[in-house]
Amino acid sequence: MTVRWPRILTPTNLSQIIRKQKNPLTALQFFNEAKSMYPSYLHNGPVYAAMIGVLGKFGRITEMKEVIDQMKNDSCECKDSVFVAAIKTYDKAGLPDEAFKLFKKIPQFNCVNWTESFNTILQIMVNESRFDDARRLFLENSSRWEVSSRIRSLNIFMHTLCEKGCSEVALQVFQEMDYQGIYPDRESYRILMRGLCQDGKLNEGIHLLYSMFWRISQKGSGEDVVIYRTLLDALCDNGKVEEAVEILGKILRKGLKAPKRCQIRIDLNQCSYVEDVESIKQLINEALVKGGIPSLASYSAMAIDLYNENKFVDGDKVLKEMQDRGFRPTHAVYGAKLAALCRKREVDEAVKVIEVEMVEANCVPTVKLYSIVVRGLCEGGKSTCAVGYLKKMAKQVGCVADEETYGVLVEGLCCEGKFLEASRVLEEMLVKSYWPCVETYNELIKGLCSVGRQFEAVMWLEEMISQGKLPEHSVWNSLVACVCHNMANFEICYKADNQLGSS
Repeated sequence: MTVRWPRILTPTNLSQIIRKQKNPLTALQFFNEAKSMYPSYLHNGPVYAAMIGVLGKFGRITEMKEVIDQMKNDSCECKDSVFVAAIKTYDKAGLPDEAFKLFKKIPQFNCVNWTESFNTILQIMVNESRFDDARRLFLENSSRWEVSSRIRSLNIFMHTLCEKGCSEVALQVFQEMDYQGIYPDRESYRILMRGLCQDGKLNEGIHLLYSMFWRISQKGSGEDVVIYRTLLDALCDNGKVEEAVEILGKILRKGLKAPKRCQIRIDLNQCSYVEDVESIKQLINEALVKGGIPSLASYSAMAIDLYNENKFVDGDKVLKEMQDRGFRPTHAVYGAKLAALCRKREVDEAVKVIEVEMVEANCVPTVKLYSIVVRGLCEGGKSTCAVGYLKKMAKQVGCVADEETYGVLVEGLCCEGKFLEASRVLEEMLVKSYWPCVETYNELIKGLCSVGRQFEAVMWLEEMISQGKLPEHSVWNSLVACVCHNMANFEICYKADNQLGSS
């Protein structure tokens, strides 16, 4: 493939040329030719980032590694995002050790801040339960000036420990923050509170709550209601309703800083007649939202938390109360509701949210919200309906379907046996310079062969190979079977035609 080189090459020009290539090896060829064609030209960080990103996206691990080494030798200034992308590529390819080796080499590069790379490799290690290695990595790097914040790293530790039912150890990590002079943020409290309550350590949860009162809740932020709700729900689930109501009063006064005229008091006598624990929890949730100072943050946080727990009725109540108070629901609230509906396979309700509810609320859907609905429709066996959203997105200014949305659509259509429709969506995907993964091509080609569409299958095989992707063995088997079947049908027709002619 040829390219029209400019009279004077700049790094921006080369980055654009690289990203436009559908074959990563062709892009690499142009990347390497640039220096010989323009003796005064030098690669910079963005060009290396573009080349490494393209190679990583296509899974060209060996070539990506060579370009990374070349970047180190050139000693050009590079951003942390380059290493984050490469580390994720190694991890996706099942090479966590290579990811770790790359991170250890970052000090050899001209990179002044690698906080995100540090957190990325740390997350990979704790996900694989390599806690000793992760702990050693944290101790060796957390105090370096290139790592700007340690709080997120410790939150990663606590989150994984709580997921594994080790909230006691997570509590020790939390307490260690004080000794290291680290200030816990809201996420730290949220992670630990949820972990302690899930493990039934309610006394520790209450102590954690009190520590919030003189730390992050000094200004009475509405977002704190999610953390408070976690503890109060756990107390109710464990039969400690009176204690929950007592603590609620302290939360309204000290945590949410609500004036006395706004505070809602729950009558214990009223609660004693309510046999259903969920009903009591609803009263407490209403008190948390209505009893404090009404704010967009408190309503949004509560609604998102309820939808994340698939509590649609409670979430809708908060959403209605929010609108009645004059607050407009955010995209994050609708995103949580759509995701919850799709998890429950209630895709028709999700469609109503985006086509009716959001329209009435004067809230314009974003690409992210459309993508949630598209995925839900495809997983619910309604991929044809999902294709219609591509046209709706195209008509909306600034709302362009991303690569992931197209990939989900093609996969959904293939799962339903609608291979010709999938082929058309894939064509549109390529027009927008989105390059499908190997698995997408494999499934589509095999599907086209299964319905006797030999021509389209071969066309996509050629396109796949032109991008430097190699089909799996089953694809070749499907193609051979399809060709042989069509040849057999041709021979039968040919013999029948001859017999008719002779007669």
